[in-house]
Amino acid sequence: MKLRIAACAAAFAALAASPAFAQADPNVKIAKQGVSEPLRARLPEAIRKAGKMTAVNSGSFPPYDIVQSPTEVTGASADLGDAVGELLGIRIEHATVNGLSSILTGIKAGRYEFAMGPVGDFKSRQEANDFVDWVREYVVFAVQKGNPGKIEGLDDACGKRIAVQSAGSAEKVIKAQAEKCAAEGKPALTVQSYPDQPTSILAVRSKRADAFFSSQAPLTYFVQQSNGELELAAVGKSNGFSDLFQGAVVPKGSELGGVLKDAIKLLVDNGTYAAIMKKWGLENNMIEAPGINLSQN
Repeated sequence: MKLRIAACAAAFAALAASPAFAQADPNVKIAKQGVSEPLRARLPEAIRKAGKMTAVNSGSFPPYDIVQSPTEVTGASADLGDAVGELLGIRIEHATVNGLSSILTGIKAGRYEFAMGPVGDFKSRQEANDFVDWVREYVVFAVQKGNPGKIEGLDDACGKRIAVQSAGSAEKVIKAQAEKCAAEGKPALTVQSYPDQPTSILAVRSKRADAFFSSQAPLTYFVQQSNGELELAAVGKSNGFSDLFQGAVVPKGSELGGVLKDAIKLLVDNGTYAAIMKKWGLENNMIEAPGINLSQN
């Protein structure tokens, strides 16, 4: 455990010392994959016969998921999912639902085969799902330009209006911080929970919220799209999280989990994973190899 904490501290220190984000490169070409027959043979028979799988998402979560229509999605997750589908010799279709809880319940009920995610991997969620982790995330704040609320870390959220995505891991942490603010007699922290990322960031841009507390990768995207109205805050701080792995989600004990892990490992080994991450400005979020249920939190 001490080694994990030390490694995490080093990662946050490196993040603080580096630029806040990597630049996306839309000119990166993603190689088409040939079918891996050994991997395809491991797919559940029903999926092989159907020739397709449905990947569910909870709406736009850029740069991972950018929903163009209920069945058309672009972004890093879509590119990775398409590459996995090519390796498996099947088509990846998309379905959009309202919120993270709908993803998890829909997968558990068998309405969808998986979510490419990335969805936060936590011990509590591992009880009903398996996570095929393929990124490491960091949680920060998006604030108005100049950071007028002087939010440099989680403790500075007391007395502020903080937007979060409903049912996400950041919501749990910020609600715990609100209780801490109250227990310590500090100004009240107002939690504003929204169904998706775009609505949450709009609350900050319209000054209905002082900050949006969420994963650094999507917040970086929103900052870049804000025409100078927004900036990141509390970069390089733990902000209530230690090792924050995120990944695809499959039903608990599903043989599909191992297939996805090994497919992504092939994409790591042949350079496709790195190309996708570079294309979408996610090089700081790469991990050396995918794994199942990597989180210990």
